[in-house]
Amino acid sequence: MVGHNVSHSNIKTKRRFLPALAPVTLQSEALGQTFKLRVTNAALRTLDFKGGLDNFLVKARDEKLSARALKIKRQVKAKLAETAAA
Repeated sequence: MVGHNVSHSNIKTKRRFLPALAPVTLQSEALGQTFKLRVTNAALRTLDFKGGLDNFLVKARDEKLSARALKIKRQVKAKLAETAAA
C-alpha cells in the first residue's frame, strides 16, 4: 500500500506501507521436519487458528502461497495421501 507521511506543517510526502514479516521456524507434523519461512504476523495468527502448518497449507489456495510454500504443500498432501492409503 502507499500513502503519505504528513508533517506538523501538513506537508505530504509519499511513503510505502510494507508487511510486517517475521522469520519463523514452523514444524510440519505430517512430514516430521521443520521449515524456515518469512511470514507476516497476521499469517502466524492464522496458523495458530487453523491448527498448525499442515492444516493451513492443505486448506490454502495455491495462488496465495509462495513457491516454497507450494512445494511444502505438495509434500504434505502426498504424505497425507500415503498414510490414508495405508
